Amino acid sequence: MPDALRVAVLGAGTVGGAVVRAFLARPDGLVVDGGPRLLLAGVAVRDPSRAIAAGFPHELLTDAPAHLVASPDTDVVVELMGGDEPARTLLTAALEAGKPVVTANKHLIAHHGPALEAAARATSTPLRFEAAVGGGIPVLRPLAGDLAANCVERIRAIVNGTTNYILTAMARDGRGYGDVLADAQAAGYAEADPAADVEGVDAANKLAILARLGFGAWLDPDRIVRRPPSVRGEAPAGITAVTDREVTGAAALGLTLKLVADVSRSAETDAERATDTPGDLAASVVPTALPLEDPLARTSGVRNRIEVRAAPVGSVAFSGPGAGGPATASAVLGDLHAIARGGGSSWAGRTGWPDAAAPLRPPWESADRDWFFLVPSPAVPDTGALGGAAVATASMGDDIAVRVTGASLERVRAALRDGLPPERDVTLYPAEHRRPAA
Repeated sequence: MPDALRVAVLGAGTVGGAVVRAFLARPDGLVVDGGPRLLLAGVAVRDPSRAIAAGFPHELLTDAPAHLVASPDTDVVVELMGGDEPARTLLTAALEAGKPVVTANKHLIAHHGPALEAAARATSTPLRFEAAVGGGIPVLRPLAGDLAANCVERIRAIVNGTTNYILTAMARDGRGYGDVLADAQAAGYAEADPAADVEGVDAANKLAILARLGFGAWLDPDRIVRRPPSVRGEAPAGITAVTDREVTGAAALGLTLKLVADVSRSAETDAERATDTPGDLAASVVPTALPLEDPLARTSGVRNRIEVRAAPVGSVAFSGPGAGGPATASAVLGDLHAIARGGGSSWAGRTGWPDAAAPLRPPWESADRDWFFLVPSPAVPDTGALGGAAVATASMGDDIAVRVTGASLERVRAALRDGLPPERDVTLYPAEHRRPAA
């Protein structure tokens, strides 16, 4: 190891600015015992004059990120620009040159992870992305390292603070989605264009990354289900169609709606165990009805929570601040420390197949699921129509909130289809019926 590692930071926005300020404010805190000192070599920004006005030293600034990456004075590249290009090209160039990379870019890792992993493996260069999932929550490192000897069976998580803030406020205040979204935008929790958050795209990207570390293979984030089923087909993506009446009806049945990112493994064969292949996975990011005592149900506001069920450990959980400059910068700086200690990539000792995405099966194929929905009172199905499944109801005026325990999707659809007016559809929210150990 050299005496110092010179770090180039690409981007000085919310997260990048917090990382740069940490270098400037407490350089002694970036010293690793027995390892090289971490030094700030330069900062690439779109508008240097604006960065100077924000207090960054002009001698560190450049508007040419490619030159900074290629510079012989750069040893490590930290990418905090976001988006697809030029980030993908810049990080690929860094890895091919043997320069370790740290990034918080969940879109980039989720969509181009296989190619970036291949580039990192080809040159034996670390690629670290702890900050891409869960903000400041240290989850990827223990998932890939401390739990590596376990067989992961399921990962279930709340990983998008914007949607959790909106659903928390809807449940607490009894207000509609549109009103709460406007408040979230005014408070800075939601973007002017919130589609990536509220339609589940952001959470799907993070779930693909969690699956890579937990199950050993990349998922195609575009194939992760983001539309909950409905009686006549599919509901709109993410939380965009969740109504205040549905939230109130869920509460009347002891439930709350949360946007849950969920990936699980089918029963493994002996051959899959022997080769450590990921098996057959089901993945979804949809509003899910959770019992109020469920730890995910109690995760409120912008906080995140990630639960991992594995054998032999059982269930473990990670929770904390899932977004924001300081929290995410903490994860970035932690990855830099890991590189200074000689640590490798975020997948640690996990094997992987970077050239192929894992197969995905339909998440609703199980014949024994629980469901929550709101229907006009004449359309409430009886237990006979649902094959003897348990049914709980709560009156909502002209509508009835219904919780079904143990019925297939097709049976629920068949039981409701004939009783609904032809112009009306009903969203069928998957539900959890027991509190998971965590």
